[in-house]
Amino acid sequence: MFTGIIEAIGEIKQVMPLNDSNLGGGMTDGIRLVIEPGRMDLSDVKIGDSIAVNGVCVTVTTLMNGRFTVDLSRETLKCTHGLDRIVRVNLEKALRLSDRLGGHLVSGHVDDIGVVTKIELVGESCLIVIKVPESLLKYIAKKGSVTVNGVSLTVNWVSAGKFGVNLIPHTQSVTNLCQLEDGSKVNLEIDMLARYVEQILSSKLTADAG
Repeated sequence: MFTGIIEAIGEIKQVMPLNDSNLGGGMTDGIRLVIEPGRMDLSDVKIGDSIAVNGVCVTVTTLMNGRFTVDLSRETLKCTHGLDRIVRVNLEKALRLSDRLGGHLVSGHVDDIGVVTKIELVGESCLIVIKVPESLLKYIAKKGSVTVNGVSLTVNWVSAGKFGVNLIPHTQSVTNLCQLEDGSKVNLEIDMLARYVEQILSSKLTADAG
């Protein structure tokens, strides 16, 4: 579980085909990433811990020379964007029960990929407009929460299949969202509460119909 409050901007330093020979198999369609953590402290991180990388919950597989590695399956690569190349990434360690919940509850399970259609400076802030897959539109509400590349943001407006978010200077400086441009693809995760509300209502309607 995460909060969407980014701890550091790291960088994927190396992308390698994942070899499954230790499990008796051959080459797989997965990959292994070597990640430089930037300012994120790894002193309390151990193998098996979860870290969100651009909004994707991954498991630390090795720790070496101030870096860590994670393995991504073919399925993860199919439903996310931007983790198969040398690129800067937003990093957040898993939430502890004693931590402040500064953003909102984030699972690190990407729901779909959005596309940036507009970026505009408004004073010192930055407006970003993102086109949303139709399947996610019903979960995104004005003044609600959404996760973009692992960053917890408040939705300013929703209209015509798109939503807008505003990045204050602090968010621009501590995340990689300032690198986005028109046409950039981003990992989206809807508000977890919206997902559960839909499930509860769907179950109730099914029960009432029966």
